[in-house]
Amino acid sequence: MKPISGKKFCRLLEEIGWQLKRIEGSHHIYGKEGIVTRISVPVHGNKLLKIGLQKHLVKVGEIDEAKL
Repeated sequence: MKPISGKKFCRLLEEIGWQLKRIEGSHHIYGKEGIVTRISVPVHGNKLLKIGLQKHLVKVGEIDEAKL
């Protein structure tokens, strides 16, 4: 899995149905109808997400790794 930026990850979440609920500082909070879990994505310009955080967000968001 290649690291991607927070902005790009946000676009990916929106493509698969996640909706931006609010922005708190530099963190974008996403939710999806029918799912209780919220996803918090740090967006710091075009800075890449750390690989461990990215793997966690992919798992929680039930994202197909092939889309990355």
